[in-house]
Amino acid sequence: MKVIVTGGAGFIGSALIRYILRNKQASVVNLDKLTYAGNLESLSEIENNKFYKFLQVDIVDHSKIQEIFLREKPDFVMHLAAESHVDRSIDGPKTFLDTNIMGTYSLLEASRVYLETADKNTRDKFCFLHISTDEVFGSLDKVGLFDEASNYSPNSPYSASKAASDHLVRSWGSTYNIPYLITNCSNNFGPFQHPEKLVPTTIINAIKGNNINIYGTGKNIRDWLYVDDHVSALWQIINSNKRKETFCIGGNNEKTNLQVVSEICNTLNEINKDNSQKTENYLSLIKMVPDRPGHDMRYAINSGKLFDTLNWEPSESFNSGLKKTVCWYLDNQDWCERALSGSSTQIRLGLKGS
Repeated sequence: MKVIVTGGAGFIGSALIRYILRNKQASVVNLDKLTYAGNLESLSEIENNKFYKFLQVDIVDHSKIQEIFLREKPDFVMHLAAESHVDRSIDGPKTFLDTNIMGTYSLLEASRVYLETADKNTRDKFCFLHISTDEVFGSLDKVGLFDEASNYSPNSPYSASKAASDHLVRSWGSTYNIPYLITNCSNNFGPFQHPEKLVPTTIINAIKGNNINIYGTGKNIRDWLYVDDHVSALWQIINSNKRKETFCIGGNNEKTNLQVVSEICNTLNEINKDNSQKTENYLSLIKMVPDRPGHDMRYAINSGKLFDTLNWEPSESFNSGLKKTVCWYLDNQDWCERALSGSSTQIRLGLKGS
């Protein structure tokens, strides 16, 4: 079995590739442009695996993508390549439209052309799995959960571009009979996440003694999903007999942003205490800053369909996953510095909409 993974040098993509190859599930072709968020160091443990191939390519390059599909003849496509940082989408939306919409179009068209000449066995087995986000559904009130029937109501250029790509996938399924699946996941966290995201940037700033900035009141709520749980769900979903369906993947871990940051600080304090080190008052570093424009108040996922259909549920609690994550960043500060090199991560982004 052969799988094309797009965005495989990114946070979730690299975790997926490590998962597939550790478990000897398939051979993998990794397509990644290597933007600032792509990091081949995340794949160092499998880079010499004979079942792994890396190709540096922009998914918007339609002719190149089509050539790769016809040559590699994948059984599955797992599409994770995307611009994903909301603040960056506010300051520069065009890149998000190009990659998330036109890149998805390019991959769907390559799949269509490939299947036109493929044998029946390949056509019967093939699936295009599009990995999306719960942000396409907009914002929830204090009660309720997103599920597969939720209406789309994106509020940022990022979420709008992902909503558009979801619709493209469904339309290629309906019009050209491309076998597809779509997943909408909650906020991921874990090792190897780019330092611009909330959990790693909080850890890094705490270690350095910098201010830990929280937007607005800090009461915005997200559901948190440990990345290894997410990729296990993706692999289970694409290997099911389900096609032309959507699955929501959540971690059952609703937390306010202030709770997330506070728990990171408390975890660092506890680690220092256990190691008989001087305990810093990391909580004193927290600082409230002006809110992000169009900041959704609450996301929460109902993963009931996934549990009922495939008996999947997350293995990690928020606390167990957070402890693993904090320890990884403490042990890999050199990786963080290299990931930050040349990036504008330490600069406040997303103010153009204010």
